[in-house]
Amino acid sequence: MQNLFAPHLMDIICLAASAGLFSSHHLYVRHKLKTNPTYSLYGATTLARTAWVVNVMEEKNDILAVQTLRNSTMAATFLASTSILLAVGLLTLSGQADKLGETWHALNLFGSRAESTITLKLLVILGNLFIAFFNFSFAIRLFSHVGFLINTPPEEGSYGASITFVAMELNKAGSYFHMGMRAYYFLVPLIFWLFSPLFMLVATITLVALMSRIEKTPPLDCEYLGGLFKNSCPMPRE
Repeated sequence: MQNLFAPHLMDIICLAASAGLFSSHHLYVRHKLKTNPTYSLYGATTLARTAWVVNVMEEKNDILAVQTLRNSTMAATFLASTSILLAVGLLTLSGQADKLGETWHALNLFGSRAESTITLKLLVILGNLFIAFFNFSFAIRLFSHVGFLINTPPEEGSYGASITFVAMELNKAGSYFHMGMRAYYFLVPLIFWLFSPLFMLVATITLVALMSRIEKTPPLDCEYLGGLFKNSCPMPRE
C-alpha cells in the first residue's frame, strides 16, 4: 500500500489540502447561515424561493410558476449535459496521457511526473464531473416534481398539496443545483493540478477568496430605491 501511494505523495497531500480548504469555506458559510439566513446569496435566495412558492400557490400564478421552473430546469439540463461532455472529452484525453504528460509537467517542480499520476489526476477530475452531473440531474428531477405540486390547490392536511412541502422540495432542488455549481468551481483547481500541485493550491486560495467576496450578500442600502418607492428597506440593518 505504501508503494502504491509513495510516488503520488506530494500530489495527494496538496489535493487533500485543497479539498479541505474548499470544504472548510463551504462549512463556514453553512454555519453562518444558521445565525444569519441572509449571510450569503444562497441563503437569501432560499428565503426568496420560499416566499415565491407561497405567492404562487396562494395567488394561483400558474403561468409564472411554469415559466420560472422551465428556466431553472433548462439551466440545470445545460450544466448536466456539459458535465457529461467534459467527462467524455476527459476519457478521450486519458488515452494520450503519456504524450500530454510531457507538456503538462513542464512547470511541475515538486509533484510526481509518473504516468500513473496523470491517470490519478484524470480519475479525480472525472469523479468531480460525475458529482456535478448527478447533482444537476437530481435538481432537474425535483424541479419537474415541483412543477406538478405547485399547481395543486393548497389543501389543509394534505402532505402533497402543502405549501410547506412544495417550498421544501423547491429549496432541495436549489441545494442540489448549488452543490453542482460547487463541483464546477472546484474543477478550476483540479485543472491546474494537471500542471502542478502547487498551482492547484494557489488556484484554490484564489477561488475561495473570490467566492467569499462574490457570494456574500451585500449590505442593504436603504437609500438605493428610496427616491422611487416607500418602504424600500423592509429588512433591518445589521
